[in-house]
Amino acid sequence: MNRPPGLSVRLRLTLSYAGFLTLAGVLLLAVVWVFLLRYVPERALIIPGSTGSTDGVFPVRSNLLQVFAPRAAAVLAFLLVFGLVGGWVLAGRMLAPLTRITDATRLASTGSLSHRIRLPGRTDEFRELADAFDTMLARLEAHVGEQQRFAANASHELRTPLAVSKALLDVARSDPERDRGELIDRLHAVNTRAIDLTEALLLLSRAKQRSFTRERVDLSLLAEEATESLLPLAERQGITVETSGDITPTTGSKALLLQLTTNLVQNAIVHNLPARGTVWVNTSARPSGAVLTVENTGERIAPELAATLTEPFQRGTERTRTGHAGAGLGLAIAETIAHAHDGALTLTPRSTGGIRVTVELPAKDPHSDA
Repeated sequence: MNRPPGLSVRLRLTLSYAGFLTLAGVLLLAVVWVFLLRYVPERALIIPGSTGSTDGVFPVRSNLLQVFAPRAAAVLAFLLVFGLVGGWVLAGRMLAPLTRITDATRLASTGSLSHRIRLPGRTDEFRELADAFDTMLARLEAHVGEQQRFAANASHELRTPLAVSKALLDVARSDPERDRGELIDRLHAVNTRAIDLTEALLLLSRAKQRSFTRERVDLSLLAEEATESLLPLAERQGITVETSGDITPTTGSKALLLQLTTNLVQNAIVHNLPARGTVWVNTSARPSGAVLTVENTGERIAPELAATLTEPFQRGTERTRTGHAGAGLGLAIAETIAHAHDGALTLTPRSTGGIRVTVELPAKDPHSDA
């Protein structure tokens, strides 16, 4: 933004300090003058040799003013110079932290997000501002890094089906006698995977933007709906799904919360034991809000690995033979949807194998006036 040149804050503070100090000096001298006239004894104002009348008062006052005025002017001049010099030094010391913050802001505007102010000293307004700015830079740096990793992973995942499709078409072109039915089936599978991945990326972007309408939702009904839709997948793999819980009201997008529940249940089925595995789905209403818990059996997962499973395209264990390729975005989408609803998603490895996913959502919209 182009702005006309103006006085610096340091100069304005200096002039303000000097002006205030000079004004205080004027008022002080004025008070001294008034009290000097009021409390000087009456006889001091009478010219010696007079008859005791007050005719000589005004000549004495005039003489007193001639003595007082030059000294008062000298004091005011000293206060003005002292105020300018002292104000300039004090303003510079007070604004030094703001200069460091400004320099850090300029560095950040050029794309350097690793710089931190780290302003020393005790807490005050400038240091609170510096700490808040450092926190913002740290979050921004983490967000940019996450976006860069996500873009790289998404490009890799999208390139894979396209490369496979190109390879299949090259084979078909070089071998016209090849069975076209098999080629069409493989191209269909690859194309379906690309479509599923694209839709998952769009859903992830939509959830991050929070572009949805909030309404009252019963989380227990969504858990039952997601479980019923995934029962055929669980039965094919010999996985038992158990659902329990009471009425669990919350506020949010029914479609997104259903997607969150479906992703968690599907992930629990896909990453499970090859046979005779179990998935537990439970909903509960607590004073703090609504809670959805999805647990499953499976291989043991290290806590440090569990902490990374919500990253896009991360997978903790090999899938059971489900025939579902997936894109590695299930938990990432679930966590994004939870955050978009002002909730939290927590992953906890089970001691006997498998993982417990807990989603905590507010009972009502925290942004509403109700």
